[in-house]
Amino acid sequence: MNGKAVLAFSGGLDTSVVIKYLQEKHGLDVVTVTVDVGQGDDLEKISRKAKKLGVVRHYNIDAKKEFADNFVLPAIKANALYQKKYCLATALARPLIAQKIVEISKKENAQALAHGCTGKGNDQVRFDVTMRSGSGLPIIAPIRDLNLTRDVEIKFAKEHGIPIETAAKRFSIDQNLWGRAIEGGELEDAFEEPPDDAFIWVRTRNLPDRPQYVTIKFIQGVPIEADGKPMKPVDLIAHLNKKAGASGVGIIDHIEDRVVGIKSREVYETPAASCLIEAHTDLEKMVLTKHELRFKAMVDSEWAWLAYSGLWQDPLRTDLDMFINASQKRVSGTVKLKMFKGSLRVVGRKSEYSLYSHDLATYGAGSTFDQTLAKGFVELWGLQSTEANKLLRKR
Repeated sequence: MNGKAVLAFSGGLDTSVVIKYLQEKHGLDVVTVTVDVGQGDDLEKISRKAKKLGVVRHYNIDAKKEFADNFVLPAIKANALYQKKYCLATALARPLIAQKIVEISKKENAQALAHGCTGKGNDQVRFDVTMRSGSGLPIIAPIRDLNLTRDVEIKFAKEHGIPIETAAKRFSIDQNLWGRAIEGGELEDAFEEPPDDAFIWVRTRNLPDRPQYVTIKFIQGVPIEADGKPMKPVDLIAHLNKKAGASGVGIIDHIEDRVVGIKSREVYETPAASCLIEAHTDLEKMVLTKHELRFKAMVDSEWAWLAYSGLWQDPLRTDLDMFINASQKRVSGTVKLKMFKGSLRVVGRKSEYSLYSHDLATYGAGSTFDQTLAKGFVELWGLQSTEANKLLRKR
């Protein structure tokens, strides 16, 4: 095959090896693209490495704002937690990265798209589905297509003079502004507690001896302030990652069902996500009816599953967004969170759209609730249950 291939390039072992495979095995010129979604990498260093490996052109794309606005904010509105645990940090970033690869491929008039995903993980699905949705170009994934193991990759890298900077790492890390995923190594023993040095966002020792508080203000489901200060989404997330992480909040450790059928042990650091989803969920409870809440919980679960499973491009996700956005019109108010030695809980909330009425809820003398109306309600509410039990007793 002649022409160009556009590769999603992280600068790590996998994608560095892929460059050489594309050049030598496929005869392609390689264009590399690094998309900044808040992973904190040295983009200039990655650019230099790509050029050293012989790529014809490298792009660094700052997509942090786009990631926050178009992917993270919808996830907050959807209270998006896959299997009630994972905030979808990596899952949300992959479609955006894949979109940028497709955009560059059109600019470069490329003949192929490429990524460094393995055949065991979820990312291959997220990349492939998004790329196929936006382009008819073939997708080359040498790590998956050739069933390459890490040992084979390291040997190939040494033979081709590729620096192996990540080979000695204890864990495999993926990070962006919404979360940090830690896996591999000793964490593959599901009974082994993660060591303290696995975490860099969340403090596990020498935690503050006094509770820390944070207030978050939402307008139509979107967080706009933290601790009384208006902030743009990227800055607000960074603020909460730092503040909540310092109080030990945001470690998630669970057994996760991957798209390909594997159960894997996953460990995440998600301080800001933990705070924002907890606060948003609580605010919804105050302003939405119980019927809206019950139905939206089903929608939220389906939304999270689609995002996790690499189906960001599916029309159903867009359909669900329309319902979710409509449900957010009254989700405005302020939530107060208390953080103490790793614990997180809501301790206060207020909203001009609150359905909570003190006069109805109070047990005091000022109550406006007429208790005498409850007798007939209770009898009708349980009518079928009591009749069924009467019939069972007769039999």
